[in-house]
Amino acid sequence: MTRILARGVIRAFGDDVNTDYIVPSRRKKETIDPERLRHFMFEDIEPDFFASLTDSTILCAGTNFGCGSAMEVAVTVPISAGVRAVVARSFARTYQRNAINNGLLTLKADTSALPANEEARIVEDAGEILVEAASGVTVRCDPMPEFVIDMIRHGGLLEYLKAHGRFPEQRA
Repeated sequence: MTRILARGVIRAFGDDVNTDYIVPSRRKKETIDPERLRHFMFEDIEPDFFASLTDSTILCAGTNFGCGSAMEVAVTVPISAGVRAVVARSFARTYQRNAINNGLLTLKADTSALPANEEARIVEDAGEILVEAASGVTVRCDPMPEFVIDMIRHGGLLEYLKAHGRFPEQRA
């Protein structure tokens, strides 16, 4: 059975997308409120990024997405702006951990074939996770444990704990 994990328009970036590109440091001095900071997402590399967002976005990037500081606003701000998932060749470890804890789907894949500014969906089908672009391009993602997908579906670790009262069980 095919299960849709996310839908959105692909927005493409390159390698080494630093957390200060996601939310500039100078903007975090006055507030860490995601609703206020989302207007400044990627402003140093794409000044009109926020204005061009749709209500559902999939960020795609090369290697080392989320490098830099470990502040959670680099995850909570994109969520607030409608980012449903980030697909990259690799992630900074702290970014990926913060993403999972806050309910943002992060998937590893070769993103070079994914077309920018095109509608796509992320599906789980027969144990595989795929990014399917509207043009027919399909990219296979690295597997993700079901308990992690379940945590993300709940909105992150705290929401999962509120719902279940315990940590998810990992099955071997």
